[in-house]
Order: sequence, then C-alpha cells, then structure tokens
Amino acid sequence: MKEFIKIASGQGFWGDLPNAPINQVKKGKIDYLVMDYLAEVTMSIMQKQRMRNEKYGYARDFVDVIEAVLGEIKHDRVKVISNAGGVNPIACKDAILSVAQKAGYSGITVAVVDGDNILPDLDSLITEGHLLKNMETGDPIETVKKDLLSANVYFGSRPVVEALEKGADIIITGRVTDTGLTLAPMIYEFEWDFENYDQMAAGTIAGHIIECGGQVSGGNFTDWKMVNNLADIGFPIIEAYPDGSFYVTKHEGTGGLVSEMTVKEQLLYEIGNPSEYITPDCIADFTTVQLKQEKKNRVKVWGIKGRPETPTYKISASYIDGFKLSSTLVYCWPDALEKAKTAGDILLRRAEKLGINFRDANIEFVGVNACNEDPAELKKDRADLNEVQMRFSVHGDSKEDLDRFGKEIAPLILTGPSGVTGFAGGRPKASEVVAYWPALLDKNAAVPKVHLYRL
Repeated sequence: MKEFIKIASGQGFWGDLPNAPINQVKKGKIDYLVMDYLAEVTMSIMQKQRMRNEKYGYARDFVDVIEAVLGEIKHDRVKVISNAGGVNPIACKDAILSVAQKAGYSGITVAVVDGDNILPDLDSLITEGHLLKNMETGDPIETVKKDLLSANVYFGSRPVVEALEKGADIIITGRVTDTGLTLAPMIYEFEWDFENYDQMAAGTIAGHIIECGGQVSGGNFTDWKMVNNLADIGFPIIEAYPDGSFYVTKHEGTGGLVSEMTVKEQLLYEIGNPSEYITPDCIADFTTVQLKQEKKNRVKVWGIKGRPETPTYKISASYIDGFKLSSTLVYCWPDALEKAKTAGDILLRRAEKLGINFRDANIEFVGVNACNEDPAELKKDRADLNEVQMRFSVHGDSKEDLDRFGKEIAPLILTGPSGVTGFAGGRPKASEVVAYWPALLDKNAAVPKVHLYRL
C-alpha cells in the first residue's frame, strides 16, 4: 500500500481551461488525473449531438487532453478517470484508442463504465412499477415521456474501482458522480471497505472539494484580491492518506490560492443539508469536517464522518419544455430607464395584438435590476443613467409564434423611443427549452457495466 496518493483535478466543467489538465500532469508528480465534464444540462446537450451524429455525444476535447499526456500515462503510470463519455462513452473510447494507436503507444488499457443511460429501458422500468416521480412535484415521468431527451443514473465509485482492479489506465464513464471519480482511487489504493462509511465520506468530501477545478484554488473566491496570478491558476490536488485524512494543495510555482477559506467556500457549494450529503456511496456529514492551514497553499482535512448509503440512485432526466426567445436593445441618456421600460411595454402590447401568448415574459433592465428584481429599484430616480440595456425574454409552446414575435424587436429602433442601439446578433430565433427532471430509482433496477479494451 502506498503511503499516500496524489489525485489532481483537471476540469471543473465541460468548457473549463483547456491547458489545466495538461499542466496538472506535466508540472509535478501525480498519480491520478480526474476530470468532471457533466452538469445536468450537459447530458441533454450531448444527447442532441448524438442524435445529429452517432459518433458524437461525449466531450470531444477530452481526446485532445489524452493525446497531450499519453507519454505520462504510458511511462509515469498516471491514470486518468473522467465522466467525459457523456451519453456515448464507447465512441469516446474509440477516439482515445485511435489517437493512441496513431501516436504509437501500445499497451494502454482503456475501460468504459456505462449502463447509466436508462432512456431505452424506460417503458420496461415503468411497467415494473418504477414511476420515477419528479422529486419536486411528485408527477410520474410518463407525463413528459414523449419529450424526454435523456435519462441517466448517477452511479458512484464502485464501477470505477472495478475498472482500476482490472488494470485500466484510462477510465471513461457516463453519468458517474463528480465525487465518485476521486473516491474510487482512494478505495482502490488503500483497500478501503465499501462499508467503512467514514472512509467513504472522507473520499466523497475530497472529491467534492476538487470537483469544480480552480474554484477551490482561488477562482471565483469572495476575497479575490488576495489571490495572486489568476492568469496562471494552479488547479487543486488532493494528497490522500489511508486513514482518510488528506491535504488540499496545488503544484509549486502556479498561481491561485489554497487556504482554509477557499476550501470552506467550496465545501458549501451545492450541499443542501450539510449533515446529509447524499451520494450513491454514502451519506457524508459535512459538519464533522476539520480544517487546518498547515502551510502556504496546503490545507489539512480530517475527522470526517459518514453513514450508510440510501437504497436508491438519483436519476437526472431532461426534456423539451417549450421554446424561448431573447433579445436586447440599449437606450441612452436622457431618460434611459424610462425609454427601456416603454420599449418593453410596447413589445407586450404588440404581442397581445398579434394574438401571441407566452407562458412567461420577463423584462430586465441591465444596469438597474439585472441582479436585483426588486420592483422598488425601478421606481427610483434614474434620470442620470447614461445607458440601460432592455433584455426581453419569453417562453412559450409555439416555436412559430415566438419566431413571429422575434420580428417585432428590430422595428422598435424606428418605431419606439429614441436613442436606441445595441441590436446584436440579428433577428432572434426561438430555441428549445431543456427542463430538468430529478427522480429516484431503486438500486437493483440499474446495474453499471465495465468494459475493458487494450491497445
């Protein structure tokens, strides 16, 4: 058993800094590179891409990262774990093997974890009594079934551990939890028992701390003026020990900041009840976390407690929920706010005259209340404002109606208040609204699968 392992975060979301994971591998010694690409909406985007091209549906820039670090994977034995597979991990695997073969790197083993996509099995699951009720409304998923784009199970660390046990160098998953990507190598390397819930919780919280990449090493930090050299921010690294304690750090010589406060801010990110952070692997108790700044850019974390996991998996589903259309116009001094408010009223009246109905219509005044929707703000004297951007957004069931309404925006330039500009991007077009459907599914109804491929 190793004394400790280093697990480096290389991606906080699909579209994060392209060079961050490469720097994590090349700027210092690490054992694992973990990369999180999947937000809830990302699965639906990938599903749309796969519907247009059967070879798509995964984070294609992940392949560029692997190509750049193949030497380290082969010779330094750095292992890569990522949910970049999205809704098409097999196609992602094919792309990885192709670039490895072209580069002449033989002997690399790629594992695919799938089974999370339950969209093809939805009819049989419903027949078996799994209603997949919306966790907020209680409605059964059948009410939106015809409009579903994706439906995926949040698997935990177990199939990733299985892939490591089978000798995988690169592990590509579908919808595996962000935290499970980091927990899995700790279980594997330290031979942890899945039923030791304090250890499961420790690895889970370690994963939570680095799942958003640079957000824990100084990015998006409240006291941002304390952070040096954000231009060259170093992404976080977990230095983990067999007893469940770990350190949050980053490579020497990189920008950013790892402090008690950056770690505490990340700990509070998306946790709900801090004493019941529910994952497929355990329930982690964030109220037991102990922190100590050991030295510059090095924070010790220990004392974490956990409880047994729940009998259900979370399901993340998405569906088409009508259409949206947005556009903006900018009005200048004098009376910029009054002009912008009048323009919004004109649009609503013209829509009514056309017989166009919206589910929702929202008018924001950027420069006044875009971040504060208190109507009282609009009643204040704002005559001195140099400019106000009127942002008009609508949501409806008819794409045709919204597209017709979109033809009403530009005419306001010559048929509305004066001093207007900023009509950017041409005539707006309606686009689909992707809505989120959270549900629970009995764990015995979904089984992850691990496939191994050796070059």
